[in-house]
Amino acid sequence: MKLQQLRYVLEVYRHNLNVSAAADALFTSQPGVSKQIRLLEEELGVQIFIRNGKRIMSVSPPGKAVLAMAERVLHDVHNIKNIGKEFTDHNSGVLTIATTHTQARYVLPSVIAEFVEKYPKVQISIKQGSPAALAQMVLSGEADFAITTEPIDNFEELRSIACSKWSHGIVVPDGHPLLSAVETMLLQDVAAYPLITYEFAFNSNSSISHAFRKAKIEHPNVVLAASDTDVLKTYVKLGLGIGIMAQMAFEPDTDHGLQLIDASHLFEPSYTAVTLRPDSYLRGYTYEFINMFSPGLTREKIDKLLYEPIEEDFSI
Repeated sequence: MKLQQLRYVLEVYRHNLNVSAAADALFTSQPGVSKQIRLLEEELGVQIFIRNGKRIMSVSPPGKAVLAMAERVLHDVHNIKNIGKEFTDHNSGVLTIATTHTQARYVLPSVIAEFVEKYPKVQISIKQGSPAALAQMVLSGEADFAITTEPIDNFEELRSIACSKWSHGIVVPDGHPLLSAVETMLLQDVAAYPLITYEFAFNSNSSISHAFRKAKIEHPNVVLAASDTDVLKTYVKLGLGIGIMAQMAFEPDTDHGLQLIDASHLFEPSYTAVTLRPDSYLRGYTYEFINMFSPGLTREKIDKLLYEPIEEDFSI
């Protein structure tokens, strides 16, 4: 059994059982990937993948167990390599951050500039996606950690550390009727207009979704859902609707033709969080970046939050 074979089966699984796509991601050939997976299956005496002819259709029950173990083994190998690099060349490497467009565009630039000045030999990679996609990136090892602006649920293997609180606002074109009713504005007044907001805004755990349910507004007229705040503001400016967005993403000096209305009284506050795998070995510069992003998160505090057992209430 070879580590390469474990990488191949995991990559095929991550690419929706598409061997060709997995081979491209691995910078190798499709026949080579197929051959190594077959050799691994022969050695184990079980089929990892169920096939129809040459096409992989699904993962077998023993294959699911193999994939889970392979992911764990490769993650541990990655940790071992990080330990070696930390002690031989602690000021260079790669730092991959998974985050939202809002954080990448409006919050992180100053932090990254400070980090790059201190660690010029560390290559930074930023991956963007929805909260669920960000969690999956951390879980799969594609990212060292995630900076999220919405809660991440259903991922027991991850730990999220709250950093800061932020609020939503309503962005409207200049002269919009809502600007004359700011002090008395209710969510029903907002819902009277076509809405433009984030694509994850009406997930069950979001503060926007909670507010609309609490106000008993069941079917708001969402005309556009975007993952990109800049896209959201562009379509508000075009008159397609009014926007519900993070206040931190509004820039009065550059967002000409738009006005932001504070909506902190309409929506519960949201929290920016750093999400990590507690079984990962973090490089020293990773701790440093997190501390630059959130000065209260020292290495000691991060380790305490990551590695102390979670207290559970077993009372009835």
